[in-house]
Amino acid sequence: MTQQGVRWTADQVLALAPDAASRKAGGRLGAAGPWSGAGSSDEGTVWGLCKGSGSKPYQTVVDIADASGPAYKCSCPSRKFPCKHALGLLLLWAGGDVAVPSAQPPDWAEEWIKGRRRRSEEKRSAGAGGAASGGGDPEAARRRAERRAERVTAGATELEQRLADLLRGGLAAAEHAGYGLWEETAARMVDAQAPGLAARVRELGAIPGSGAGWPVRLLEECALLHLLDQGWLRRERLPEALAATVRSRVGLPASADGPAVRDRWLVLAQYDTADAKLTTRRIWLHGADSGRTALLLSYGAAGRAPELALPVGLALDAEVASFPGAGQVRASLGEQFALPAPAAIRPPGLSTSEASARYGEALRGDPWLDSVPVTLDRVIPTPDGDLWQLADAEADTALPLTPSALSRPGLWRLVALSGGAPVKVFGECGHRGFTPLTAWPEGEGTAVQLC
Repeated sequence: MTQQGVRWTADQVLALAPDAASRKAGGRLGAAGPWSGAGSSDEGTVWGLCKGSGSKPYQTVVDIADASGPAYKCSCPSRKFPCKHALGLLLLWAGGDVAVPSAQPPDWAEEWIKGRRRRSEEKRSAGAGGAASGGGDPEAARRRAERRAERVTAGATELEQRLADLLRGGLAAAEHAGYGLWEETAARMVDAQAPGLAARVRELGAIPGSGAGWPVRLLEECALLHLLDQGWLRRERLPEALAATVRSRVGLPASADGPAVRDRWLVLAQYDTADAKLTTRRIWLHGADSGRTALLLSYGAAGRAPELALPVGLALDAEVASFPGAGQVRASLGEQFALPAPAAIRPPGLSTSEASARYGEALRGDPWLDSVPVTLDRVIPTPDGDLWQLADAEADTALPLTPSALSRPGLWRLVALSGGAPVKVFGECGHRGFTPLTAWPEGEGTAVQLC
């Protein structure tokens, strides 16, 4: 394929799997045995028939050229996206032209692709029309924003009183109050239309049972929550960038109103986090020409993977617009001008001491920031007692790995990739340490996803 031409690697395909079970099942279907009628087109379509337990094979088709990442259609009953058949088909395609040759798509695949692309075009046109018309009555929108601000202010004022009561009664009382106290307070913040405050209150509820040293951690988080409350209540006195950050942290919606930047964006990492209601996907991008790092967020209902999916290690020619806020890296993906394709791009790296300094600088603009995206150059994963750290090969400094990184299989993948030699590692650096997400070996070699 010309656009689709440099085929993905197996790791890039498996990075799209919604869970470990799908990854394993899809891997078993990545061979020619169960497939027939497989093919691919220059327009970014892959299709095939996969033999299942029934008399009719499953019809599977993938649109690689979709603007938000691969789109999938399969006649199997699975509710996962992509299902194991779509993963298996992409693995087969990644293997080369023999198993999945260039061909004309069959009617059933072509019909779905044309319908999907027509709907995508209509959606983009409708979105452009809505933006051109000004998005409705601006006066009504202003009144709604004012009413919501009043509710948030009432919620923040109430939260300040509850924090004061907690500190007057002593932090030890928090251990005996149970989680119900925090959940009730969080519910009050939801009623006040301040979901950001609600989320931070729920995090407070988990601290008393988090092990030794919890009173210190609880006091720190209470102080940050108090700071956010005060930032909202005095937002008129703040610089505009910091005020935008406060609005975002409180949970008010914002749009990506920054100028669109066209670049070759390298997909650095992609990973999901989930709670009882929502699955959140984080995709990190690096602009080869602009040097910018951008974060794309996508959401799916609980148990379902978000639609946006970009395989790690590929680069896409696209526009990206940033959200408002001090030091804000969140962005929105705009128009794509070519299909994602493998590239030799690697982000420039920092030393471990420079990475720590970058996080400290970022806190000046956003005191509630847990971490910043950082690429470390020439570091070696090294055991440190029961823990691990990334030691700088050029200096006597190191960054400890976060507790969450220690429990991931990606740690051992990183150790195996290094073999005691320096590697380049992209991840998130914060007050809890460094979480590695992607690594590259010295010299030649493709990105290895660790998350």
